Amino acid sequence: MSIDAWINDKISGFADKVESVVFYPVRHCSEGGIDFGYPEGFCSSGTEIVAPLILIWLVMASVYFTFYLGFVNVRFFKHSIDILRGKFDRKDEDGGQINRFQALATSLSGTVGLGNIAGVAIAVSIGGPGAVLWMIIMGFFGMSLKFAEVTFGVKYRHHPDPSDRSVVYGGPMYYLRDAFANRNIPFIGSVLAAVFALCCILGSIGGGNLFQANQAYQQVLNVTTGDLNVFLAGKAWLFGVVLAVLVGAVIIGGIKSIAKFTSKLVPIMGGIYMVAGLVVIGMHYDQIGSSLRDIVSMAFSMEAGIGGLLGVMLQGVKRAAFSNEAGLGSAAIVHAAAQTDKPVSQGFVGMLGPFIDTIVICTVTGLVIVITGAYKGGDGMAGVELTSNAFAEGISWFPYVLALTVFLFAFSTLITWSYYGQKAAAYLFGENKFVEFAYKLLFLVIVVVGCTMDLGKVVALSEAFLFIMGIPNVIGLYFLSRELKRDVKDYQYYLSDIKPSMVDK
Repeated sequence: MSIDAWINDKISGFADKVESVVFYPVRHCSEGGIDFGYPEGFCSSGTEIVAPLILIWLVMASVYFTFYLGFVNVRFFKHSIDILRGKFDRKDEDGGQINRFQALATSLSGTVGLGNIAGVAIAVSIGGPGAVLWMIIMGFFGMSLKFAEVTFGVKYRHHPDPSDRSVVYGGPMYYLRDAFANRNIPFIGSVLAAVFALCCILGSIGGGNLFQANQAYQQVLNVTTGDLNVFLAGKAWLFGVVLAVLVGAVIIGGIKSIAKFTSKLVPIMGGIYMVAGLVVIGMHYDQIGSSLRDIVSMAFSMEAGIGGLLGVMLQGVKRAAFSNEAGLGSAAIVHAAAQTDKPVSQGFVGMLGPFIDTIVICTVTGLVIVITGAYKGGDGMAGVELTSNAFAEGISWFPYVLALTVFLFAFSTLITWSYYGQKAAAYLFGENKFVEFAYKLLFLVIVVVGCTMDLGKVVALSEAFLFIMGIPNVIGLYFLSRELKRDVKDYQYYLSDIKPSMVDK
């Protein structure tokens, strides 16, 4: 038995148990109503729809914060763009190591990835064109949830050296710990913070590293031919070493180096993908009207009954929630390093993440797949392959562009998740340079491992840990919701002093 097969075998049972708990299902059967868990023979006939309870947890939180904050994602959308453009920057703002745009770009580099390419294709092929609209709707509600966690990430960030406020440690582990401690229940906050930090480390190693490194290698292997392909097929470790060196060159310099790199990489890789998508859409301009009608009508179609409607809704909502990571708390870690003394203002910048990731990029993918009709013949086709087929309808050489894009997406995700795991490790083991440097070295070694091994169960287990992050994080956000509403109101008063027209009357 190979090493990776041995590892998969040893953790298989544990991984299955963790997955069964984290993705505990709510089942709907057209013939049997609704049930929870894994009932024997629950839906022996009829159509069964299975939704993970963690997905419902994230959806409910997104909807709650949108309504509770009075649709802050709509009222302050233009203001968030103005902030990002620097209209409200001040030279005397305290704390932070990176500017607002760099924080957003770094956050996006961790969320914009294979989910925007493969995940959307799978959602449309299973749920039909209507899944695109539900994806947009969930992205819209996810903006409010992202606003909440980013705001608290900045508000409760920690400066270990009071004399140097540019050194920052922040994220859900800090606002979970401190918010509960401030209300004289420190034990609960400490437990929730520790669970979040541990799961963040494990998630960064698996979904943020092993999976990304493996996919980067596979995509390069898929587009090479001849002797180069033969050479790479037997030298996965060498590819892993080169990739680790490239990642190390960025992350060793810390958040300033990461932010500087991602602020250039994200617009480039996003721009390449968007331009290619818009070109394909433009080449099928005569199909745009009918495709949009299909997306809207099939999103609410009762032709297949309530089960069919729920199935379409589930696919779109799942793709949006899994893509933009709203509620998982990861974005709060990097936004905490932004140079600002107004946490709410950075929250508005953070809420642009789901808009760009889901409402813009994922929607372009969905439109290309629907307009070209590629999803109709996608039975058994992998997500990336289906998307590649759709783009190839307009651009024959697009598979090469897609391979480059996937590599860049994977590379950027590696960089960002190294920072998330590093800050979580610092919270658990000590806020010092030794802990952070040790974690970076471990992360780079795992990059090589990810390229050379097929660790299916390890990656599946790590993805479960990623979604566990959403449980303590959302509990903390609910707990702090009244405080957040007051902060938004105070920020409105602040705006009224500097520019009365910005306050929503």
